[in-house]
Amino acid sequence: MTEGPAHSVPGAAVGAAGGYLHSAYARALSEFGEPRPLTHCGGWVLRRPIPGSDSADAMGCYPLFACLDWSRLADDVEELAAGGELVSLSLVADPFGEHDPAQLRRSFPDVLVPFKEHFVVDLGRAPEEFVAAHHRRNARRALENLRVEVCAGGATELAAEWTRLYSHLVGRHDVRGLTAFSEASFAKQMTVPGLTALRATRGGETVGMTLWYEDGRGVAYYHLGAYSPEGYERRASFALFWRALEHFGGAGLRRLCLGAGAGLSGGGEDGLSRFKRGWSTGERTAYFCGRVFDRRRYEGLARARGVDLAATAYFPAYRAGEFG
Repeated sequence: MTEGPAHSVPGAAVGAAGGYLHSAYARALSEFGEPRPLTHCGGWVLRRPIPGSDSADAMGCYPLFACLDWSRLADDVEELAAGGELVSLSLVADPFGEHDPAQLRRSFPDVLVPFKEHFVVDLGRAPEEFVAAHHRRNARRALENLRVEVCAGGATELAAEWTRLYSHLVGRHDVRGLTAFSEASFAKQMTVPGLTALRATRGGETVGMTLWYEDGRGVAYYHLGAYSPEGYERRASFALFWRALEHFGGAGLRRLCLGAGAGLSGGGEDGLSRFKRGWSTGERTAYFCGRVFDRRRYEGLARARGVDLAATAYFPAYRAGEFG
């Protein structure tokens, strides 16, 4: 099942925007690049020095680029192009953004490809109607042994616990690069407006936690999850996702975005994809968008890295392999 077009909430207040839409989230990623506001559309990008050169490019914030007015994104992209500073721009467009491929193509004529299918939830349906039977059984068993609490906003006191849990994930999955966030970045992410943390405990000890960001317009995005060894053993992820469906549905939200599967393709038959598919009511496509602003510098940087532009689909080509 594929979800239909997203629609804006009439009268949604710009000041209420949170999560990936908020400036605080971009600032939480400042160790990866200098946050730059896009003043027309209300989004953010990160300006990054290009290693081994005196040039710079820009990327959207991880994991999704979100903005308030998609109809004005083209104005911001053209201003970046006219500025002459950046070699290229790349981003992954929010699958719930108010855009279509033709609109994105006007701003990103060089690269526009379906990147990943993101699993989504229609919160107008009861979880019992769509959650996979396997997931329901595991959630029921997990909840017999675990307590799940919702920690909404002001969660700075959770940062130390979260960092401890995330260190287990980093070691278990050999996480590197951008998603190996520092403790300082996590401390900032915990203060972003719109954050909701769900925490699973057993005997007073935290064994798992999931982080979610509400955008202020009826959608919550699954951001990250992490578990202790006992949390994996007790299947805390099932307890946390079941409670998340209950919490956000009860809070009046319309949809959840659970993100995609593992790897650069995602949405396949990897374990993460199977897990998320079991909680979802459908999928939405996230598009990868790329624009070359300075062709001469772009090609020169690729040659300097020994990259054959005709043989790689990676964008930007001169950063091939940066995420492993």
